[in-house]
Amino acid sequence: MDTYQRLTERFQQIYRLDHAMTYLSWDQMVMMPPKGNASRAEAMAELASIRHSLLSADEVSDWFAEIEAGSAAHTATQETALREMRRVWRAAICLPADLVKAHVLAGSRCEHQWRQQRLDNDWDGFLENFRAVVDLSREEASRRMEMSQLASPYEAMLELHCTGDSLALVDSVFATLREHLPELLQRARELTAGTQSAVTGNFPVAEQQALSEKLMRSLGFDFEAGRLDQSVHPFSTGSAGDLRITTRYRTTDFLEALNATAHETGHASYEGGLPEALAGQPVGGHRNMCIHESQSLLFEKQIFLSREFCQYFTPSIHELLPDSSGYDADALWRANTMVEPGLIRVEADEVSYPLHVLLRYEIERDLINGAIEATDIPELWNDKMQSYLGIDTKGNYSEGCMQDIHWTDGGFGYFPSYTLGAVNAAQIRAAIKRSSVDWEGSLASGDVSDIRHWLSENIWQQGCQLESQPLMESATGEHTNPQYYLEHLQARYIDRAY
Repeated sequence: MDTYQRLTERFQQIYRLDHAMTYLSWDQMVMMPPKGNASRAEAMAELASIRHSLLSADEVSDWFAEIEAGSAAHTATQETALREMRRVWRAAICLPADLVKAHVLAGSRCEHQWRQQRLDNDWDGFLENFRAVVDLSREEASRRMEMSQLASPYEAMLELHCTGDSLALVDSVFATLREHLPELLQRARELTAGTQSAVTGNFPVAEQQALSEKLMRSLGFDFEAGRLDQSVHPFSTGSAGDLRITTRYRTTDFLEALNATAHETGHASYEGGLPEALAGQPVGGHRNMCIHESQSLLFEKQIFLSREFCQYFTPSIHELLPDSSGYDADALWRANTMVEPGLIRVEADEVSYPLHVLLRYEIERDLINGAIEATDIPELWNDKMQSYLGIDTKGNYSEGCMQDIHWTDGGFGYFPSYTLGAVNAAQIRAAIKRSSVDWEGSLASGDVSDIRHWLSENIWQQGCQLESQPLMESATGEHTNPQYYLEHLQARYIDRAY
């Protein structure tokens, strides 16, 4: 067996451990009884430690050294695979196994107790666990910065989620949005004031579940290769053949669940569409979370939220939710495109959503870089919510700084991917429309197979063979450009053109 084969076998082992941990985590968030959390956390921490040991073992370092020093020729495909193996390996060897295990335990404890603490508006209780997560995350960030030679601890964490998309790119996109969004938000609110109304009624959960499943089928989801469940925070996980989506329901509102379902179907479609021939190797995985979020937001905001698809799907809504029958397709579309800043990020309209992300980005960046402490977060959150969205959150932790799950397990650096994803999604939509795909016709007929085929060829099947910006350039003709997103918002919310 040559050295390259040894490496591929080791990464196949790691992939199988990741597979097991994925479904243990899904069960923990969806099905596991509360009293099982302690033993589950210990089991997952142990698996994480084993995974880390396999990846950081001395022989792996020796194998990479042999390849770099050896004379054996590798194909272009193998060189690309080795590049991604090295990336994963370097991200692991900077962390000792005991830090990895401690981080998993602290994150599991924090996330599990956050579920009730959020309901109780218990910031002080949350802070007890959160401090440990922050301390461990700072240590991780510092080690990653040293290994990667990036400029700051936070940038090293950003690289985990926005791999290949630099802090400079993120700052540039946010600077453009920060300049234009406040005025656009104000104009959108003024133009749509009094013309929109919320949808009210009694919408039973069982019927909403059936409606979400119908939506997933319309968007191309294969229920022989996945399932839909409920959780506190909607998410998608799994891999081809076993894709898991969750959403959440409120009996007084069904649009929130449908939007979340469409969003997570986009994530699942990307995972299910990755190149089968490269499965089990880093090069066969998703490129980064900015690309991943572009797929979920394309499905949610560009497809599901379009007038054409709303017209197509409204009869299904009326059929399964009789209390919705008083609202025609136009009324449902207007209710689903209301522009009104609110407290909750996951319920935010498209125009104000990036401002929710911006404030989180600024807080987590300063937190990981040591410019602020965890105790400063509520006051900073309130200040930024008032500055960006004109909303007071003082004392309201549940709908303020405790509303998201991301920080509970140390997911710092993830939030920017939501806005980069939205920007990429608008750019990808424009590229699809320039192709031979009949975008409006596909959505009006509820047949997204041509759109999925384009995404499969240009995004999903590429895996990690290209870096993120070369992937965007290959698919759309240019690197990430926020002007497409601003034009999309202008057309939908100011011009009301589509």
